[in-house]
Amino acid sequence: ASSLPRTRPRFEDTAWNQGLLKESGVYWKHFVKIMEFPSHAVFLAVLQTAFLVLFALFVRYHPNADSRYASPTSAMRELIKERGENEADPMEHALLYPMFQDVHVMIFLGIGFLLTFLKRYGFSSVGYNLMIGVVSMEWALLVTGFFHMHEHHGTIPVNLAGLLAAEFSAATVLISFCVVLGKTTPNQLLVMAMLEIPIYITNEYIGRSYIGAVDIGDGMFIHLFAAMFGLAVSFVLQRPDQETVKLGSTKTSDLFAMVGSIFLWLFWPSFNAAFAVGAAQHRTIINTYVSLTGCTVTTFFTSAFVHPNRKFDMVHIANASLAGGVVMGSIGDMMVQPAGALGAGCAAGLICSLGFTYITPWMHSKLRIHDICGVFNLHGMPGLLTGLLSVLLAGIASEEGYGYSLYSIFPLRAPHNGTEHLEEIQAVMNVQASEGRSALQQAGAQAAALLMCIVVPTVGGLVTGLVMRSPAINILTADEFYDDQKYWRMEEEQVGDSSGTTK
Repeated sequence: ASSLPRTRPRFEDTAWNQGLLKESGVYWKHFVKIMEFPSHAVFLAVLQTAFLVLFALFVRYHPNADSRYASPTSAMRELIKERGENEADPMEHALLYPMFQDVHVMIFLGIGFLLTFLKRYGFSSVGYNLMIGVVSMEWALLVTGFFHMHEHHGTIPVNLAGLLAAEFSAATVLISFCVVLGKTTPNQLLVMAMLEIPIYITNEYIGRSYIGAVDIGDGMFIHLFAAMFGLAVSFVLQRPDQETVKLGSTKTSDLFAMVGSIFLWLFWPSFNAAFAVGAAQHRTIINTYVSLTGCTVTTFFTSAFVHPNRKFDMVHIANASLAGGVVMGSIGDMMVQPAGALGAGCAAGLICSLGFTYITPWMHSKLRIHDICGVFNLHGMPGLLTGLLSVLLAGIASEEGYGYSLYSIFPLRAPHNGTEHLEEIQAVMNVQASEGRSALQQAGAQAAALLMCIVVPTVGGLVTGLVMRSPAINILTADEFYDDQKYWRMEEEQVGDSSGTTK
């Protein structure tokens, strides 16, 4: 039996792990034996057990999904009144569920198949996308709930809006995952998800609740944040042996990636408009769609211009054509007008396509950042652009351009309580009294949030990358990069031999 080849190399046998152990001064015999176990399965089992316990202790149905609130007894009515709560709205989910389903498709089908371009990493691309996505959703429900438990008598209520917010959190982790695609183990990805989710939620909570920034489609809070976080992780994990012959695509793998891209393209208006309401939601859908069309056309002609033989590049088409959705992230509900949305989409497609051609190679050679999926081009630069545009548009927003809906788009600009102007507004629409911010102050809040979405994920990503490099976590060898075989049962392993046994 000792002569049989190992399907999983011993932890201490790889040169990379020897170096890490030597650098950290850790080389314990018992530690090495522990690393011989399938730790990714153990890690997942422990995580799920912990989530199950926490859900049992804290998570409950939101009143709108709780039958006790839908048809309350007299005693329940007294309890609702005592707590200052409202009886259930059984139709709350009806308008949100179509948007939720669209985002669901984007997260698990769109992103998953967009990542299948690597010729020997298809199982991992789709499979890890599903695994990390659902783990991130469960963890996000808990972390978000912990921020608001004091408002719900020590419980975490779950409704459809909460599930949708958890999917947005999962999208953040999956975008960062794209930067290190093919170079990480399941354990490293799980660690990244467990650390990134609290940092993301804290960053967003501060940005919305304390700074008062608005970001309807999370152009800053998700796209820019996730890109910077992933780039920082990649910088720390950078290795001289990460360029292998397995790093590449085929016609078939690029075709599958394009299918994922089309699903993302089709449903992106729902992603941006999911949490908008009324005319703002209608406007966000229009702006996002118009922006995507302009971006796509620009991507096609830019791709041909930069190719020596004036041919289209499928890498550009599958990725840069989506930048129009990102660039509407922070400004989708603002009065940009269709021409403005079209122009922003064209600009996003241009910078994204040029980024794949010029910026990604420069970052790799000069900054030691290997951005395998071009996340900085698709999410980072358009995320930065939408943040800057939100500063500009917030600074010029006025009642003349928005009417009284100005105060639903920018809630902190609503007048102070007791003012005559507030009474005039409330006679027309339901607006809560607020700080009475000026346009310049709101623009400053947008700028502050933009800066925070660069600094916080960069620092958080560097720290997370250091944890992921720890010798306590499985790390791939060079010949295991961009290959499904280490962690997935492959077709050749399922074929029976001549004796009828399964290999």
